[in-house]
Amino acid sequence: MRRAVAIGGGTGLPYVLQCLASSEFSVTAIVTVADDGGSSGMLRRELGILPPGDIRNCLVALSTPESRLADVFQYRFPSGAGLEGHALGNLIIAALADMRGGFAEAIEDASALLGVHGRVLPATLSDVVLFAEDENGERVVGQENVAHSAAGVCSVHLEPPAPPAYPPVLDAIREADVIVLGPGSLYTSIMPNLLISGVAEALRASSARIIYVCNVANQRGETSSLDALGHVRALEDHGLLGAIDSVLLHDSDSEMPESDVLRVDGGEGVRREIEFRGITVVVADLVDRANPMHHDPTLLCSALRRMV
Repeated sequence: MRRAVAIGGGTGLPYVLQCLASSEFSVTAIVTVADDGGSSGMLRRELGILPPGDIRNCLVALSTPESRLADVFQYRFPSGAGLEGHALGNLIIAALADMRGGFAEAIEDASALLGVHGRVLPATLSDVVLFAEDENGERVVGQENVAHSAAGVCSVHLEPPAPPAYPPVLDAIREADVIVLGPGSLYTSIMPNLLISGVAEALRASSARIIYVCNVANQRGETSSLDALGHVRALEDHGLLGAIDSVLLHDSDSEMPESDVLRVDGGEGVRREIEFRGITVVVADLVDRANPMHHDPTLLCSALRRMV
């Protein structure tokens, strides 16, 4: 069976995992642990564990279809002192981490409970903080603040710098036939994984086909000034120069220009500039008409299947 790795975080990664798993790949998710907002952030601060939210979503995405626990893991408490806003799965993972004595062990147990087909790996087991420098030269501290930066982000780094990768992560990259980056927030979901020691190097050395799924819409603040070429350049500046083989872009749609990263700056010119870098550009209709800031899971999967 061919092996696929998907790297990122946020809401887009589970779509890719489900697509790859249904395409008969052995799938590994490599997930950022820089999240410090919402339920994950509260648990980080109160219990000192790594953020479980993105991990939980990936576990559910790879769970057996008949798993009744998947919906339970995704249940979010609407009220209650100390409970409001928490996803039950986050609390279960936190409990397992305490019972088993480690976050990686908690993920293994949660995987068994959900009947996960594949693996979900934290990029690192180190407690990291994301920092950014914006286009005004200001320093922005924390994933949540970077995601809502008032000015465009120019670069990001982690503290402590270059934390060690969780060893199975590097093994998965080395053994992969296909690697998919994104979709997801460029600087807060994808980049933190590239800042882990050895990850960017392993990607550059990989013989796998590396596909970057560009977002269908810019994020106000974080990437508000970037077109598709800007997204690619940012990835190159953070360690992936020469590593990306293909970029998947949303096709132009004159009725929904706000959701079209490709044509933020010139359309065909942007495409040619990306191709000039030795990267194959694949263009397809990918946007969710009901939620144009996001990919349509079915359209995204159809395009990815043609590419892999």
